[in-house]
Amino acid sequence: MDSTALRGRLAELVREATGGEVPTDDLLAGGSMIALGVDSLGLLRLVDAIELEYDVEVELTSSGRPLDTLDDLVALLTTTTTTTTTTTTTTTTADPAR
Repeated sequence: MDSTALRGRLAELVREATGGEVPTDDLLAGGSMIALGVDSLGLLRLVDAIELEYDVEVELTSSGRPLDTLDDLVALLTTTTTTTTTTTTTTTTADPAR
Protein backbone atom coordinates (compact mmCIF):
# COMPACT_ATOMS: atom_id res chain seq x y z
CA MET A 1 0.00 0.00 0.00
CA ASP A 2 1.44 3.39 -0.94
CA SER A 3 1.70 6.18 1.62
CA THR A 4 -1.24 8.14 0.17
CA ALA A 5 -3.56 5.16 0.46
CA LEU A 6 -2.19 4.38 3.92
CA ARG A 7 -2.80 7.99 5.07
CA GLY A 8 -6.36 7.76 3.77
CA ARG A 9 -7.04 4.50 5.54
CA LEU A 10 -5.51 5.76 8.79
CA ALA A 11 -7.69 8.89 8.60
CA GLU A 12 -10.73 6.63 8.28
CA LEU A 13 -9.57 4.59 11.30
CA VAL A 14 -9.19 7.79 13.34
CA ARG A 15 -12.67 8.91 12.31
CA GLU A 16 -14.09 5.51 13.30
CA ALA A 17 -12.15 5.45 16.60
CA THR A 18 -13.59 8.84 17.55
CA GLY A 19 -17.14 8.09 16.54
CA GLY A 20 -16.90 10.47 13.59
CA GLU A 21 -15.95 13.49 15.71
CA VAL A 22 -12.62 14.08 13.95
CA PRO A 23 -13.03 14.91 10.25
CA THR A 24 -10.76 13.02 7.85
CA ASP A 25 -10.14 16.19 5.83
CA ASP A 26 -8.55 17.90 8.84
CA LEU A 27 -6.37 14.87 9.50
CA LEU A 28 -5.33 14.61 5.87
CA ALA A 29 -4.37 18.30 5.95
CA GLY A 30 -1.72 17.42 8.53
CA GLY A 31 -3.51 18.39 11.69
CA SER A 32 -2.51 17.12 15.11
CA MET A 33 -4.85 14.38 16.29
CA ILE A 34 -4.81 15.76 19.85
CA ALA A 35 -5.52 19.33 18.67
CA LEU A 36 -8.36 18.01 16.51
CA GLY A 37 -9.99 16.36 19.52
CA VAL A 38 -8.73 12.78 19.68
CA ASP A 39 -8.86 11.94 23.38
CA SER A 40 -7.17 9.09 25.27
CA LEU A 41 -10.07 6.69 24.61
CA GLY A 42 -9.96 7.54 20.91
CA LEU A 43 -6.21 6.87 20.86
CA LEU A 44 -6.69 3.48 22.50
CA ARG A 45 -9.41 2.57 20.01
CA LEU A 46 -7.18 3.74 17.17
CA VAL A 47 -4.24 1.66 18.40
CA ASP A 48 -6.49 -1.42 18.65
CA ALA A 49 -7.80 -0.85 15.12
CA ILE A 50 -4.30 -0.37 13.69
CA GLU A 51 -2.99 -3.46 15.46
CA LEU A 52 -5.86 -5.58 14.17
CA GLU A 53 -5.80 -4.29 10.60
CA TYR A 54 -2.04 -4.23 10.06
CA ASP A 55 -0.97 -7.07 12.39
CA VAL A 56 1.54 -4.86 14.23
CA GLU A 57 2.07 -3.85 17.83
CA VAL A 58 1.87 -0.12 18.50
CA GLU A 59 3.44 1.28 21.65
CA LEU A 60 2.31 4.85 22.26
CA THR A 61 4.93 5.61 24.90
CA SER A 62 8.02 3.56 24.18
CA SER A 63 8.51 4.19 20.47
CA GLY A 64 10.65 7.26 21.13
CA ARG A 65 8.77 9.31 18.56
CA PRO A 66 5.51 11.23 18.65
CA LEU A 67 2.40 9.66 17.18
CA ASP A 68 0.26 12.76 16.82
CA THR A 69 -0.30 13.10 13.06
CA LEU A 70 -1.15 10.77 10.20
CA ASP A 71 2.41 11.19 8.93
CA ASP A 72 3.72 9.97 12.31
CA LEU A 73 1.52 6.87 12.01
CA VAL A 74 2.51 6.29 8.38
CA ALA A 75 6.19 6.50 9.34
CA LEU A 76 5.64 4.04 12.19
CA LEU A 77 3.73 1.55 10.04
CA THR A 78 6.15 1.86 7.14
CA THR A 79 9.11 1.23 9.44
CA THR A 80 7.34 -1.57 11.31
CA THR A 81 6.13 -3.43 8.24
CA THR A 82 9.43 -3.18 6.37
CA THR A 83 11.56 -4.32 9.30
CA THR A 84 9.30 -7.10 10.46
CA THR A 85 10.43 -10.47 9.24
CA THR A 86 8.87 -13.81 9.81
CA THR A 87 11.09 -16.77 10.45
CA THR A 88 9.74 -20.24 9.97
CA THR A 89 11.59 -23.19 11.44
CA THR A 90 10.84 -26.71 10.36
CA THR A 91 11.95 -29.56 12.55
CA THR A 92 12.08 -33.07 11.20
CA THR A 93 12.43 -36.02 13.53
CA ALA A 94 13.29 -39.54 12.55
CA ASP A 95 10.64 -42.19 13.06
CA PRO A 96 12.34 -44.96 15.09
CA ALA A 97 9.80 -47.52 13.82
CA ARG A 98 11.14 -47.30 10.25
